[in-house]
Amino acid sequence: MLILNEQLIQSIYKMEDAIRDVQAMLVAIHEGRVENPHRTVLNVPERNGSVLYMPSSDGAKMASVKIVSIFPENSSADLPTTQGAILLTELETGRHISLVAASYLTRLRTGALSAISARHLARPDSQVLTVIGTGGMAFEQVLGIVNVLPIQDIYLINRSTDKTYTFSDKLKGAGVTASIHTGVDRNEAVAQSDVICCATRSTEEVFDAQYLKVGTHIIGVGSYLPEMREIPLRAIEQAALIYADDHEGMKAEAGEFIDAAHRGKWSFEKLSGTLADLHVNKVERGVEDITIFKSVGAAHFDLAVAKGVFEKAKEMNVGQEIFL
Repeated sequence: MLILNEQLIQSIYKMEDAIRDVQAMLVAIHEGRVENPHRTVLNVPERNGSVLYMPSSDGAKMASVKIVSIFPENSSADLPTTQGAILLTELETGRHISLVAASYLTRLRTGALSAISARHLARPDSQVLTVIGTGGMAFEQVLGIVNVLPIQDIYLINRSTDKTYTFSDKLKGAGVTASIHTGVDRNEAVAQSDVICCATRSTEEVFDAQYLKVGTHIIGVGSYLPEMREIPLRAIEQAALIYADDHEGMKAEAGEFIDAAHRGKWSFEKLSGTLADLHVNKVERGVEDITIFKSVGAAHFDLAVAKGVFEKAKEMNVGQEIFL
């Protein structure tokens, strides 16, 4: 079994790799070749945490199960908020061939999904990005979006302004050349934005939809439980196109959309489709259309990046081989 740790994965597997491998998985999903049983979520309310178990198979060569834990209170103890591992199983003999650290890969595949959504649903001349929430998931969101759009200005919004300073320095260290703004009122930032990325665990809407510009693309990646909210109801009602990474996952876990459906303000029948549909059958968006991409995460995307980094590690002859 090949062991791939976080440090090695981050050194050999980048956003461009993830976008390529996720796009290949989107084609496989569209062609019906992928199995993706619904995840199991174990809540740990006394720690405000969750543990998720996510199986998947590409139907031909590889299967995986990811275990990811999300414990927001870890940040106060200087521990990672999100921790995970992916077990890869090859489907010719059923051998378990690799154990892959998954925290970085989880962030990376989500950033890749958002990047693909922005490529299809944002205006191609989008220059202003607002990021609401600068926790662990947000960094790769920015890396993905600047990979596909000509972003010139980035506004960082967080309840702790100090965290936006740290996040800004990290972006600059990663080579992001856009102008980065901190300490700005969130609705002032929203009013200037072409793309808004919400990456929080909020139970309330994180901005006022009345400040939205026409033509804005909204990405929601933080809320993944029915009681959570990020994207405003008014934005959902205004949107011309709404796509999800996974239809069933969205119906079960995307709190703001579940709430909108319960209120009779929206229905899942109005969903424009999944990212797999969009990637294969591109749509025309009006210049003034509000568009939304909602990601709750799905195991086949974890399989895509885990398989990708495993194959790259084998080619480079890196990683630690162990015998169980």
